[in-house]
Amino acid sequence: MDQSARPTSRLPGFYQKPVAERLEAVAAWAGLSDHDLEQLRTGLTVELADRMVENVVGVFALPLGVGVNFLINGRDYLIPMAVEEPSVIAAVSNAARLARAGGGFAAGSSEPVMIGQVQLLDVPDFPRAAQAIQEAEAELARLVNSLHPGIVHRGGGFRGLEVRPLLDTPAGPMLVVHLLLDCRDAMGANAVNTAAEAAAPLLERLSGGRARLRILSNLTDRRLAWAECRIPASAFDADGLAGDDVVQGIAEANAFAWADPYRAATHNKGIMNGIDPVAIATGNDWRAIEAGAHAYAARSGQYRSLTDWHVVYTENGLQLAGRIELPLAVGIVGGATRVHPTAQVALKILGVESAQELAAVMAAVGLAQNLSALRALAAEGIQRGHMALHARQVALAAGAPPHLVDQIAARLVAEGQIRPARAAELVSEVLERA
Repeated sequence: MDQSARPTSRLPGFYQKPVAERLEAVAAWAGLSDHDLEQLRTGLTVELADRMVENVVGVFALPLGVGVNFLINGRDYLIPMAVEEPSVIAAVSNAARLARAGGGFAAGSSEPVMIGQVQLLDVPDFPRAAQAIQEAEAELARLVNSLHPGIVHRGGGFRGLEVRPLLDTPAGPMLVVHLLLDCRDAMGANAVNTAAEAAAPLLERLSGGRARLRILSNLTDRRLAWAECRIPASAFDADGLAGDDVVQGIAEANAFAWADPYRAATHNKGIMNGIDPVAIATGNDWRAIEAGAHAYAARSGQYRSLTDWHVVYTENGLQLAGRIELPLAVGIVGGATRVHPTAQVALKILGVESAQELAAVMAAVGLAQNLSALRALAAEGIQRGHMALHARQVALAAGAPPHLVDQIAARLVAEGQIRPARAAELVSEVLERA
């Protein structure tokens, strides 16, 4: 789809529509075929799953929803999200709506450069070994590029090397060589691991040592994504709350997460509530993304928040400015992204044309998810909206038929008793009257 011709992702009342109408709206928005729609309805088969991983005995499904209202770099996006936790999609959609009041999100990402590590032990002369390896950079570049002609053809390939002495380890001193590889639209794990394996014998000869580990690093700090937004405080005026107070509270909550790792862990988990579901929906490695994000949050020596929110004073009143930056090694080719049928449809809904664009979009989703959580904490508290949605899961778990779930959940919320025992009582009452 021509991205400049996209319709708006601002879809008021989308959550109130029946599933069939939502699916029809997304199909029209993204130009989905009948085959695409069937893949969304049926998903992964056991037969295909058996070709993807070992010892398959079934398929585990997650709800797939879409985040709405996203305006990123002047373009509208619907965000496919696979997640089981209530309130995540509603919250991120609401935050995206708030961000539109300030023009949406500006987002970007760096070149998709991954790091392959080769561990060298028993190196007799560290300075001489490091010099020899640096002087052989052109030879290493030729070797690495010869392994991946397709990546090189698309503009990627070897981007340099680094030599890092680790002199004080439990196994003694070691030399670690980083091979930098631009993987273009692939996540790149297989390409980087192949390069590290192939380079190891040459590095052994150059260093006089022996190679042990040859593997990528998931701290992909050469492959960063970021997003920013600036929202007028007036956008937060609601339910008797003054927007100026809300944005001040968001900034103060972020300062808490910057200073305290106990708070930062929960703060950053909320960010990943948005990023992980997009990774899962598009067939990307959410575990690698988590590892990189949390390692990056601790790069200063203390684990801190991945976002920065602060108040900006302007002649037109207060504004809330936010920014996120984190490693995001994601791909749109290879792996599950091109094997899992639902992941293929999810990428079609997103309409991204490169891994860099996907990373930028995911950064914006993480910033939006964080904004929603902090707004709730700074205003009415996190539980009010979350528990209202959680009540539906409690009703389901208590045995409520699908057509009675909303009725039972509403009673639980009204009574302030969102408990399994009370839900079971209400289910029995309603069924007895039916």
